[in-house]
Amino acid sequence: MVEDEVIAFQLEQLLTPAITTQENYYRQLGLRDRVLNLPLMVAAVLTLLWRDVAGVTELTRMLSREGFLWCRPLEVSQQAISQRFLTFPAQLFEKVFKDLLPHLQASWSRRNHRKIPQSVQFTLTKFEKIWIVDCSILEALFQKLESLKDAPQGKLAGKIGTVIDLKNMLPVEIWFCDNSRSADTKFEADILNLVTPNTLLLLDRGFYHFNFWLQLIAKNVNFITRLKKGAAIHVEQVFTDSFSLRDRLIRLGSGTNKTPFVTLRLVEVRSAKTWHSYLTSVLDPTVLPPYVVADLYRRRWRIEDAFNTVKRLLGLSYLWTGSINGVQLQIWGTWLFYAVLVDLGDAVADELSLPFDSISLEMIYRGLYHFYVAHQKGKATDPIKYFAAPENQDLGIVKRQRKPNMKLIVAPFPDQQRGTPEFFFQPSSQTPLTTASQP
Repeated sequence: MVEDEVIAFQLEQLLTPAITTQENYYRQLGLRDRVLNLPLMVAAVLTLLWRDVAGVTELTRMLSREGFLWCRPLEVSQQAISQRFLTFPAQLFEKVFKDLLPHLQASWSRRNHRKIPQSVQFTLTKFEKIWIVDCSILEALFQKLESLKDAPQGKLAGKIGTVIDLKNMLPVEIWFCDNSRSADTKFEADILNLVTPNTLLLLDRGFYHFNFWLQLIAKNVNFITRLKKGAAIHVEQVFTDSFSLRDRLIRLGSGTNKTPFVTLRLVEVRSAKTWHSYLTSVLDPTVLPPYVVADLYRRRWRIEDAFNTVKRLLGLSYLWTGSINGVQLQIWGTWLFYAVLVDLGDAVADELSLPFDSISLEMIYRGLYHFYVAHQKGKATDPIKYFAAPENQDLGIVKRQRKPNMKLIVAPFPDQQRGTPEFFFQPSSQTPLTTASQP
């Protein structure tokens, strides 16, 4: 992909403050203000990702002939760049990434035309945050560095634990473990140190661990997860028991140290002939009604979309280096670019007054080339306006709607409240109306 000066300028405006902030830390690490410094390395990593550069050989040619982003043309050897990728401190990229996030969150807050899913709107009146937590294994399929051309390929390269904010789909935290075979539960201590009271977590079944659940509850942190098949339950109270919905207070566990007793709600929603079962530590249906529980957990899949974006679209499955530092550098660089892409997608959603879920990040990424062509012809100056324009909808920026939108049932006891004003979600006057499918 060729570089467009408008996109390059916007990236520079967005990232320069974060890079400048970390230059003091760069010097604290005892690093010299050499040619391949922090600004150049950030530009190099983003160029590899954004322009899908084949490897360091091509990157070196580009730097020599034309420069990239905020870097002017510069003669540097290919070996020097390869070695710099192996040794450049990954924590610098982590700090740039984490310094950028508050700015992206502030940008999200300033946009008020983009629609927010009904279940998210409702839940944020009860909880401060809704976070999705999951893990993913990294696959080292090939390397882009000349220094690693003879390294064996196909080796698993570790595991990342990731937390994403369901409200804005921006990353909250990323952890790396170099053992790809480690259980998801290895990240439990990190999660416990990160979460704050009045947070709702959407957990994958990899965190199906009673002691961990009890620790979260003790911190006033609630969660939703899936019930394991064959789990033995003891029903303590029935809230709803109908043809399409069961909502019950249950007890799990055997009372041992490994599986202590834990009291949860089991929400089961029927879809055709299949029952979908959800566990939540929110015991009161008036706080988190059953259909809201189901709709929120359905949105847990958004983190799988994020993994697919960073691994397949942005190339995190194709590792540049076999060194742990190099892998971490690529992880932080890729998630940084993902966050920038989410910000652009959200801006397009806001311009179109659509939910963020309706926007395809993949097609925005691929559409950057078409914006470049239009800009060169004098037909476009703003990527957000370009992607939102009716004549450019053939780019596939807006996903096709697969299911009709339906009102979300927020009644705590639906069978008893059918026909009442409290049955369906009613948005506040300050919040734009949105729709969500009933599971």
